[in-house]
Amino acid sequence: MNIPAWIQNFPGAITVCDPSGIILAMNDKSAEGHSGDGGIRLVGTNMLDCHPEPARSKVQKMLDNQQANVYSIEKLGLKKLVYQTPWFEDGQYCGFIELVLEIPFEMPHFIRD
Repeated sequence: MNIPAWIQNFPGAITVCDPSGIILAMNDKSAEGHSGDGGIRLVGTNMLDCHPEPARSKVQKMLDNQQANVYSIEKLGLKKLVYQTPWFEDGQYCGFIELVLEIPFEMPHFIRD
């Protein structure tokens, strides 16, 4: 998968997999964040192998049901938003994209009805 430069250098981690969980692409931030597990060498491997239970079963269910998952984590003193969502091409389900962004612990929230 050819990644445009702006995505490759995007300050958030972007990981793309196919419907079975095979990692198709990782940008620089994603590879850096997964360096302890192999970094960019994870492309071509199954991301399910990176998840212990019960997370593995949850991710498998997301892949099977094309179901998005959004949550935040705190790791190494940083708060991150994790957004996992199915992606489609010409209406065909192609797998999942995971976007991980560092976010402030406190940030404004606006209601714009």
